[in-house]
Amino acid sequence: MSRGLTWFIGFILLIIISIGTLLFVVRSADGPMEILSGGPFRTGEVVTDVSDWSFLDEKMTVELQTMLPPRSRTMWLVVHENRPIVLSSFMNTAIGKMWKQWPKRVEEDNRAIIRSDGKLYHFTLERLGVDDETAAIIEKFNGKYGTPYTTADIAEGNSWLFELKQGS
Repeated sequence: MSRGLTWFIGFILLIIISIGTLLFVVRSADGPMEILSGGPFRTGEVVTDVSDWSFLDEKMTVELQTMLPPRSRTMWLVVHENRPIVLSSFMNTAIGKMWKQWPKRVEEDNRAIIRSDGKLYHFTLERLGVDDETAAIIEKFNGKYGTPYTTADIAEGNSWLFELKQGS
């Protein structure tokens, strides 16, 4: 084997080992690291009986942990009529089908925790279909994040909306 090929194979192995190590470290961390899923929350003050969720609408992102498996991720969130709502996009793309496993597992266990400013809020996730409020919810996401989502994206299953309901 030539010296150049040996170096190239060694370099590729180093990249693979580095990425694997990074993913292992992030998955065992207390929460996500930007776009990389993290482990379950280990820190934060549990807060109950919140009646006004508008403070979450002021945040660009929140951390969301689901229970099956116990992992956390960074999410976009809007509050529509005092209802916190998250959106999972790219559900019908090849990458989305591999990468976005948590929305599909919500059917088995819909418990979730939001962490924002070091506070933990327990919820259940309920997937929303298209109804009279969908256009207004999508408009809120588009206005806040500058995205081009449409009601058709929800109807066709390209994007999924989940309402976070208190009381879990």
